[in-house]
Amino acid sequence: MKKSILTLSITLFTTICFAQLLQVKTQFTRQDTLRGSITPEREWWDLTYYHLDIEVKPDEKFISGKNTVHYKVLKSNNVMQIDLQEPMKITNVLQKGKPLALKREGNVFFIMLPNQEIGAINSIEIHYEGYPREAKRAPWDGGVSWKKDKNGKHFIATSCQGLGASVWWPNKDHMYDEVDSMLISITHPKELMNVSNGRLREVKDNGDTLTTHWFVNNPINNYGVNINIGDYTNFSEKYEGEKGILDMDYWVLSYNLEKAKKQFKDAPKMMKAFEHWFGPYPFYEDSFKLVEAPYLGMEHQSSVTYGNGYQNGYLGRDLSGTGWGLKFDFIIIHEAGHEWFANNITNKDIADMWIHESFTNYSENLFLDYYYGKEASADYVIGCRTNIRNDRPIIGHYDVNHEGSSDMYYKGANMLHTLRQLIEDDELWRQILRGLNTDFYHQTVTTKQIEEYISHKTNKDLTAFFDQYLRDIRVPTLEYKIENGELKFRYTDIVQDFDMPIEVEINGKTEWIFPNSEWKTKTINATDFKVDRDYYIYTKQI
Repeated sequence: MKKSILTLSITLFTTICFAQLLQVKTQFTRQDTLRGSITPEREWWDLTYYHLDIEVKPDEKFISGKNTVHYKVLKSNNVMQIDLQEPMKITNVLQKGKPLALKREGNVFFIMLPNQEIGAINSIEIHYEGYPREAKRAPWDGGVSWKKDKNGKHFIATSCQGLGASVWWPNKDHMYDEVDSMLISITHPKELMNVSNGRLREVKDNGDTLTTHWFVNNPINNYGVNINIGDYTNFSEKYEGEKGILDMDYWVLSYNLEKAKKQFKDAPKMMKAFEHWFGPYPFYEDSFKLVEAPYLGMEHQSSVTYGNGYQNGYLGRDLSGTGWGLKFDFIIIHEAGHEWFANNITNKDIADMWIHESFTNYSENLFLDYYYGKEASADYVIGCRTNIRNDRPIIGHYDVNHEGSSDMYYKGANMLHTLRQLIEDDELWRQILRGLNTDFYHQTVTTKQIEEYISHKTNKDLTAFFDQYLRDIRVPTLEYKIENGELKFRYTDIVQDFDMPIEVEINGKTEWIFPNSEWKTKTINATDFKVDRDYYIYTKQI
């Protein structure tokens, strides 16, 4: 009984949390379209470089400064869309020192440019200021977290997945176009330290303030850019990885240093397991960092934020109810897993966010597989099925900044676990996961590309498989009956052409059966029949 109550409480807890980010929405506005589509005012120019140069004033909860945007002209156009959410405001835009006209429409600014020559590399300076939206329940309902540590010192962080980076800085706020590189210059009170993405180039003493300059060498998605300001101390280590020596840095509140040195031992363990399964860490040039934050955590590229309380599990809870979830620190493993799926391979449209979350949720199982074996991994992913809701399709609505169901986590992981069984070759499966991270290295992708890649590598037509689990809310049900020495079976609650073979156990012997929507018959001369638990289906004996 205690286990059942624990499982229920975990399910309710995670459901409430995910609901903050994955809102159910059926009516969409022009603002949704402007935010979520590749508009004519976006498609004509390609991002090449950002220099975000701002001052953060914690006492006032105020941000001001500029973002210099470098871009390549792809098509003829002279109206540029830049996103900045209310109540933030752009005060001035300059090109070659001359002010540009602009028009605001809600969270979007349209900037009127002089003639733009195709092929040219140009830049604009966007000056802005304001009191950015304060996070209500970061990271699910994000913005800026203006907190204090236990010593009363400012503890500030940004988190904006789904909501959009434009909640606190002006940018081209769509996933399809990642900036090639970026300099992040943050001015803040002198007694504090800012940690952002990439590597620290310089700390400039301005008297009462410091300016930290962090350079990101690799392409980065907008929501992955972050600032973390606090009373930080730092420790580091060198990791001998697949591409050589990787710098692993840890930034934590000064009074948590000893706890962090113990708990963060999961970080190199994570790196070893994930380089095995997914290939080399994708951002050696920018290093790997874990940064303590005043909220649970987030996958900010090369600056993964951590707030799990220096304990194993998910805030001390096992999401699977099996015990295996307490063998690792959930935030270290899950959020760092996003370095491969979200930051290296990024969805073009947030409707395809399963590419981030399904693979990364599945990475938790692969971590267990690497250190504790295949059965432990299976126990964990199957145990997490209690969190699946089957309320909405995993894929959301396109072009309106709309995510699908939170089932992209646990159902998505079970879909991938099921796919591993169909492939019947763990080394091939590993090479597919590594191949994804090689062939789509630092790219933005669509669901179609991922589906076609896996189908090609497995030499299987997986169209109906992905349609069933990504685009339909029904779980395939295997109906069967045993009588007169015969097994009769079929699938119900399936999409057209769904015919996934499954492994079953008949009198202790493993065999394959090949159900579809029609009744099939197999002579078995047995009454002991069991379906392999590794397949995410329901069974119903008639």
